[in-house]
Amino acid sequence: MRSVDVAIEAQLRATLPEAAFRPLTPAYLEEPRGMFHGAGGVLLAPGSVDEVSTILRICNDARVPVVPYGGGTGLVGGQVMQDARSVILSLERMTRIRAVHPTENVLVAEAGAILADVQSAAEDADRLFPLSLASEGSCRIGGCLSTNAGGVNVLRYGTARELCLGIEAVLPDGTIHHGLKRLRKDNTGYDLRALLCGAEGTLGVITAASLRLFARPARTSTALLCVCDPSAALDLLALAQSQLGQGISAFELIKGTGLEFLAEAQMGGPQPFSETPAWSVLIDLGLGPTDDPEAALLTLFEAAQEAGLVSDGVVAQSQSQRAALWKLREEIPLANKAVGAISSHDISLPLSDIPEFLTRADDALAALGPYRVNAFGHLGDGNLHYNVFPPAGEDKAAYLPQRDAIRSIVYDLVDDYDGSFSAEHGVGRLKTDELARYSDPARLAAMRAIKQALDPNEIMNPGVIFPAK
Repeated sequence: MRSVDVAIEAQLRATLPEAAFRPLTPAYLEEPRGMFHGAGGVLLAPGSVDEVSTILRICNDARVPVVPYGGGTGLVGGQVMQDARSVILSLERMTRIRAVHPTENVLVAEAGAILADVQSAAEDADRLFPLSLASEGSCRIGGCLSTNAGGVNVLRYGTARELCLGIEAVLPDGTIHHGLKRLRKDNTGYDLRALLCGAEGTLGVITAASLRLFARPARTSTALLCVCDPSAALDLLALAQSQLGQGISAFELIKGTGLEFLAEAQMGGPQPFSETPAWSVLIDLGLGPTDDPEAALLTLFEAAQEAGLVSDGVVAQSQSQRAALWKLREEIPLANKAVGAISSHDISLPLSDIPEFLTRADDALAALGPYRVNAFGHLGDGNLHYNVFPPAGEDKAAYLPQRDAIRSIVYDLVDDYDGSFSAEHGVGRLKTDELARYSDPARLAAMRAIKQALDPNEIMNPGVIFPAK
């Protein structure tokens, strides 16, 4: 692997328009958790798929590493390279919504489009693009697809990969894959769309995508219901699905620790309960124009209370109340950051195993030290954020030497239940050791073979998914 140098930069400048060159500010060499810092290089912001093709062809011939850069919001270090000066390829100039087809429920967007702008373009056509993340005001759709982002609506609509019908992408040698089809059915061999979604920029650069849209729910509401434990939350999920069917957009588990952190950090706004519940569930409901979501949630609450599943709850009676309930959930990660996690884990498990996992993990960590655990997240699809914190009033720095032991406890237990150590954040540079340790050997061999076939010079995001050579 060769660091980008003056000669390569001169070749790029002789081929690309001046508008493609951007000053490399520190923001492009950082990531939100501060665990990785880029070594620098040349920042390029191409304005077209042809310019992306030119960049990759030159870098591939010279064996210069390329780091695709979206919004920089990834949490596993995939957007920064520490080992060599690279070409940082930002999609920030490729932001057009190329087409909207309301009758087909399809929107075509360039990879640099901000997720919130994609949502807004869909709304302008009276449609819904349901991918929803805390970072939707700054993350870009290409990065969302490249990491197969999840978010709060996976239960109803699926992950980013499932919301994508077609892909335009540039492969490592500069070849353009013209795959922007708008088809629901296309059985013509290997699915490059599915392969590139979730590849984290290691197999090429996504430059545009055809995205699935949906009818907008005519009426929405949200409830926050108190449950005694995660087992009751799962029973509540089953009851809600039997009563409300596909109307449930989100089903979020919240531990009392998360609400306590919000109060400690003075975030989230007023909390609806006089005493912090040990566990609660946030349910978001979207129904048709003749349905009454508030009444449906009240009926659910009454049935759940009769079954002994809930002890208290609130149902939003207005959009402002709904927003206030969602603010509690959405600001938990900010409160976590303010408190300071020793180790954060983005895991998924079979739904029925979650209560036992939480008990076993908490017990194992208690034997290691007096830690606080905030377990919260997307219970409806089995994805939890299991984050470990120092005791109240203590600084996390004193406990950082135990971070590896904490991770081993959590991930070994996840593996016991045939779960995943990375549910929605990806592997990046942070979790390459875990991928090697917990993955099936046949799967790893197939992944390496795909990487070698498409990127034999290993220029695409070296060190992501597999350690850099």
